Amino acid sequence: MVGPNRPQIVLFGSSIVQMSYSHGGWGSILSDIYSRKADIILRGYYGWNSRRAIEVLDEIFPKDAVVQPSLVIVYFGGNDSMGPHSSGLGPHVPLPEYVENMRTIAIHLQSLSDTTRIIFLSSPPLNEVHLRENQSTALSAVVRTNELCREYSEACINLCHEVGVKVVDLWTAIQQKDDWLTSCFTDGVHLSAEGSKIVVHEILKVLKEADWTPSLHWKSMPTEFAGKSPYNLVAADGKSTLDPSDWTFYREIKWD
Repeated sequence: MVGPNRPQIVLFGSSIVQMSYSHGGWGSILSDIYSRKADIILRGYYGWNSRRAIEVLDEIFPKDAVVQPSLVIVYFGGNDSMGPHSSGLGPHVPLPEYVENMRTIAIHLQSLSDTTRIIFLSSPPLNEVHLRENQSTALSAVVRTNELCREYSEACINLCHEVGVKVVDLWTAIQQKDDWLTSCFTDGVHLSAEGSKIVVHEILKVLKEADWTPSLHWKSMPTEFAGKSPYNLVAADGKSTLDPSDWTFYREIKWD
């Protein structure tokens, strides 16, 4: 591990997590926002459901690790909510089992340390027409509907309220954008840059409002190696240098 040790923020989930560095994704945005403040660690697995997640919880998040994450952002549900296949194969997980799997994940993460914080992301909506148009011929018939996404999203939110985990209601948040059907997805289900901006906005809102000590909102966290140096850019007065450690002028969006 390179040093100094920074707080660790782990993104854990299925393809919406694995692909969060593609297409201007929300993982890459968070890495930019938290540069010099925290390390964003990606643990995303395309096609996974909550069953596969609980199989590897101890490997990804060992309880005896010397350093535990400061924050874990979790997303499972989109694959769980797919309709069952007649063969019994596939990623579908019945809703009651999905809830219990997510409960297992929450309890395990809560046990890592007193200062490990957790945010769950609920299932986002999808563009059913676009999804059908883009379905690969390598796949058998896939049943994905907005109604199923809503059911699993609501179940995730209710569980989070029950176990004391912060949650982002992506199913509702994305649909607040007028043109969400056409602007928020790359293929009807995975997030575009516009969809990812909504995810980041909602995550930062949770972090800003949470009464966690220490705060994990980026503006409240110390910046690594901040301060003036004679090797920094020289100021206009020609007699001093500037501290660029917290400059954000280059960002497309001025995140709050």
